[in-house]
Amino acid sequence: MFVLNCDRAYLFAHPERELTTDESARYEAALSERSRGVPAQYITGHQEFWGMDLIVSPAVLIPRPETEHLIESVLALNGRKELMVDVGTGSGAIALALAKELPDAEIHATDISSAALEIARANAARYQFESRIQFHQTDLLHGLTYPFDVVVSNPPYVGESEEDQVQFEVRKFEPRSAVFAGPLGTEVIALLIPQAHALLRPGGWLLLEISGTIIDPVRDLIAGWNEVEVTRDLQSIPRVVRARKPLV
Repeated sequence: MFVLNCDRAYLFAHPERELTTDESARYEAALSERSRGVPAQYITGHQEFWGMDLIVSPAVLIPRPETEHLIESVLALNGRKELMVDVGTGSGAIALALAKELPDAEIHATDISSAALEIARANAARYQFESRIQFHQTDLLHGLTYPFDVVVSNPPYVGESEEDQVQFEVRKFEPRSAVFAGPLGTEVIALLIPQAHALLRPGGWLLLEISGTIIDPVRDLIAGWNEVEVTRDLQSIPRVVRARKPLV
């Protein structure tokens, strides 16, 4: 489909279609890249998320189906969802999904990487969300001053001690800074939680994607927040933690 720039229906409808010399060369080149571990999404430059076809490159983490639980958790929140920020937006997947589902929300998205923001902006443009999402090149929430209703993030949460357990193609080809947080895996989250607390309005929500490895230390980090709840993914792994800033 990538080589021929066609859909699956075309492939099944035209079994007699033979590749040209150039197409064969592209196909072999793609297979060669995949055989050395390059993720298929980086070869094709695309990944589906929340019903949208997103551009991806090695500058951004490949959006995962598990992250859709984060979107579901935001949509299920009680209270205001008018002003939101996606921290560490990468390809823009979370921000775009929220813009798609919450047409009245004002959405901000941050990333420290200019290359990642270039991809995120391109994805926003593809879906006419340029005016809906404001992008900021910054580290986590530095420099932002809004009283947000919701802070949402899929931060780096893998510990360097777990590196041997991470898929080869992830640790070899995806941006290391988007996967590994430090020796423990909670280093970025530990920085983000107090920043989110400072920028959320009273009663505002913080939602984080996590893994089962760090659930206990994350609970410790959000001690003092209200309505803490953990959502498990389809494999029963703790995947999303939500917490509400106290009203006083």
